[in-house]
Amino acid sequence: MKEPIIEVEDLSYKYAKTSVLEQVSLKVPDGAFLALVGPNGSGKSTLLKLILGLLKVQKGTIQLFGEDIRQFKQWQRIGFVSQKANSFNSGFPATVFEVVQSGLTKKIGLFTFPKKEHKQKVLEVLDSVEMLEFKDRNIGELSGGQQQRVFIARALVSEPRLLILDEPTVGVDSKHVQQFYEMLEMLNKEMGITLILVTHDVGTVTEKVTHVACLNKRLHFHGDADEYRSLNDKEFSSIYGHGVQLLSHNH
Repeated sequence: MKEPIIEVEDLSYKYAKTSVLEQVSLKVPDGAFLALVGPNGSGKSTLLKLILGLLKVQKGTIQLFGEDIRQFKQWQRIGFVSQKANSFNSGFPATVFEVVQSGLTKKIGLFTFPKKEHKQKVLEVLDSVEMLEFKDRNIGELSGGQQQRVFIARALVSEPRLLILDEPTVGVDSKHVQQFYEMLEMLNKEMGITLILVTHDVGTVTEKVTHVACLNKRLHFHGDADEYRSLNDKEFSSIYGHGVQLLSHNH
């Protein structure tokens, strides 16, 4: 097994007196494509915020790339894509190229002009997410799915080793969701990027991912995708707290 990029041990977290996470232990190996699933209110967003350093660890430990998160400084190695397509201001006056290039601000400098190699990198990542032909289009003119591809390109332009996506298909047309997951699979397999995907689209995404973690305050399952698909309806129901069936969509 490859060395873990993320290692979480006995992580617990409370908002005031409300327990959100309880004794969560989780390892994400280098090169994995992990789906993080669970019902609403299960603690998925809190876990992401802790991993991204947006919340401070209360109990337990988190290691990123082998280093305790309290000492970790290399945040450029981690890219993050949120549910932006669902709430993005369609009137924002920027081209696709400009939005992606803004992901290089820390590397270039706030008041420094980008160099030729920076512009070339923007073109490369736009090509990798199949959005190169839209480089001069205003971001607000794109569909939700196209916007999310642009935001992924923005996260990729700084060359992260880990990409975290929080329900990225929210606001994406259903007929383009499968293509979207195929793109993520390509980023993982061909570019070697480790992915963590928070999703409710369990049936579809388990055909693409390598590992699954089921969270509902506690970690109820953590293993490879084949193991997850072999769970029966009763086991799924115990995770989600209500009756649930895993549907597989083969297109």
